[in-house]
Amino acid sequence: MLLAAGLGTRLKPVTDTLPKPLIEVDGRALIDHALDRLEAAGVTDVVVNTHHLADRVEAHLKGRTSPAIRLSPEKELLETGGGIASALTLLGDGPFFTVNADAFWLNGPFDALKRLADTWDDARMDGLLLLHSTVEAYGYTGRGDFRAGGDGLLERRPETEVSPWLFTGIQILHPRLFKDAPKGAFSLNRLYDQAIEAERLYGAVHDGEWFHVGTPEGLKEAETFMHLRYAGTKRR
Repeated sequence: MLLAAGLGTRLKPVTDTLPKPLIEVDGRALIDHALDRLEAAGVTDVVVNTHHLADRVEAHLKGRTSPAIRLSPEKELLETGGGIASALTLLGDGPFFTVNADAFWLNGPFDALKRLADTWDDARMDGLLLLHSTVEAYGYTGRGDFRAGGDGLLERRPETEVSPWLFTGIQILHPRLFKDAPKGAFSLNRLYDQAIEAERLYGAVHDGEWFHVGTPEGLKEAETFMHLRYAGTKRR
């Protein structure tokens, strides 16, 4: 599941006419970076939800031959949880990757998506989130999102503290997480809290770079990093 329906309000006025997933970093649209990573990890079928400037997202995706893409259009914005719940009939009965269309990351020694798949334990988990160090993320100025036990079991960051880990927007979810989900628009955070209470939400730490590209400053930092990383070398 690729989440591509958001408004991208923090990147206005650019996102008034260009959907955030189509903003380019390193000469390629964010949504294509995400789809490339999914394809490299062996994903063959992707569901993409659309809302804001949906016609532009759809037109862009027609230029790809793989992975196979099905759209889940939203007449009204359903937020992260509602968007996935609305698309469940297209996603099958087993666990599935969910990736924010604007997530931008570089793999470390191991492919992040394959590591998530290898870490997944269906008996213990309803959700497995890819985490990154709060203080080492590029373009990120927040307080983080979670604390994790030695076994990866997650709990929320206390309100007044800075937590070690932020959520990258990359995860594996199981359809059973949505069993008693509300109708209409709602945030995935609502289901995370239920899974935390049931001790079924886990995290795995990313061993590569992750970039917060939700602001102009974050985008600039990502572009600068990529330019310096590949300066004087041939892209692959």
